[in-house]
Amino acid sequence: MATLSDRIPDNVSGRYYTDSSCIDCDQCRVIAPDLFGRNDDTGVSFVKQQPVTGEEIALAEEALAACATESIGNDGQ
Repeated sequence: MATLSDRIPDNVSGRYYTDSSCIDCDQCRVIAPDLFGRNDDTGVSFVKQQPVTGEEIALAEEALAACATESIGNDGQ
């Protein structure tokens, strides 16, 4: 499970985030490319846009569930 205190600084403000346990597997960016990005310098994914619509929230939740290292968090839960 992602740790809020270990949230990486690249994430935009909001309830979804990634933490430093990310292994850059690319899964979240494949599922929700409009929401997740990659920092090429650190080699980790981050939330570049918070989901707003129901469809975007569903994609963010799908990415969260698919994350092999549980590096995506939702501090609204």
